[in-house]
Amino acid sequence: MFNNSTTTVPGPGAGSGPGGCPPVGIQLEGVILPPVLTIDVVLGLLGNVVALWIFCFKLKTWNPNNLFLFNLLIADFFALVSLPLRIDALLRGHWVFGDGLCRINLFLMFSNRSASIALMTVVAVYRYFKVVHPHHRVTRLRRRQAACVLALVWLLVAAPRLPMLAFSHIKGSGNRTQCFFFTSYKEASRALVVLVGMHRVLTVLEFVAPLVMLTFCSIRISSFLKERQFGKPDKVRKAMRVCAAIVAVFLICFLPTTVTTIGVWAVRSYRPWDCSAFYTFTQLTIVSLGLNFLNSALDPIIYIFSSSMFRKALCSSLPRPLRCGQAAEDASTVSSSGTQSTTQQELKSMRVSRDM
Repeated sequence: MFNNSTTTVPGPGAGSGPGGCPPVGIQLEGVILPPVLTIDVVLGLLGNVVALWIFCFKLKTWNPNNLFLFNLLIADFFALVSLPLRIDALLRGHWVFGDGLCRINLFLMFSNRSASIALMTVVAVYRYFKVVHPHHRVTRLRRRQAACVLALVWLLVAAPRLPMLAFSHIKGSGNRTQCFFFTSYKEASRALVVLVGMHRVLTVLEFVAPLVMLTFCSIRISSFLKERQFGKPDKVRKAMRVCAAIVAVFLICFLPTTVTTIGVWAVRSYRPWDCSAFYTFTQLTIVSLGLNFLNSALDPIIYIFSSSMFRKALCSSLPRPLRCGQAAEDASTVSSSGTQSTTQQELKSMRVSRDM
């Protein structure tokens, strides 16, 4: 299993759960995750390929907000590239791609979670300053400054995960070979135990801290707009949709993994003899992994709500009957203005012919 909280694998050298509980095995993971992850990949590719096309060929100007969203798109592609290898390993029942790809695969999947959370938070904070503090220097970021912010975000995301590349995560041999982040404390080195502990701390902190910031930004934007934009509920709703979309994707995709990680951690630490609780949280962790990578399919919703440029470019690219909102109005305006000018020209030509 590729989540650290699932602690055992079948075969030689496999460890056991806390307090000597028998191995959990990978049967549940092999049944649930392949179809769920396949859906994640298919939906993610559909949404993100369209988003990539919009960003690369339809957007005429790139503001900081669009740069932040484009980097969120890059983070999603990390998961979409790595998940097919994991699906193949689940269907085969063993890993066939070697140690190097195992390390890279795990690094990309865990980095996707961290990068998605960090970039969603950046988008929400930037929206907060644009709405609540429109004259703040943050709202006047240039593209170069936004690129520096993004470089810092990627550095903070990648640095804690880089040690994963230094260790082999291959367990077993032959048709029993598995690519797992962690199996059991008994067979792991001290360095790997420390790495797993650090990962668990990051899993919780990188969820709790952004959640506090997202909640603060949403409440402040809502209260500010209700005070300043009284009588204009459409503007309030439009701004709140952005925060609501980010918070919804955030909670749906990352809350279950965080809760189950804390659960396994608590059982290991305070109830190592409780095999039933250990199995329950382990199985819930397996199920939550499918939601963890669903963010790659749901992030295009954030692009639509967070960027008016992206939304207009998308709508204008659709067939006319499917165009939405302003794009349809713009098209009809252009059409009506063209018809009106043609009619005026015809009337003018009729007057000229009469005069002649």
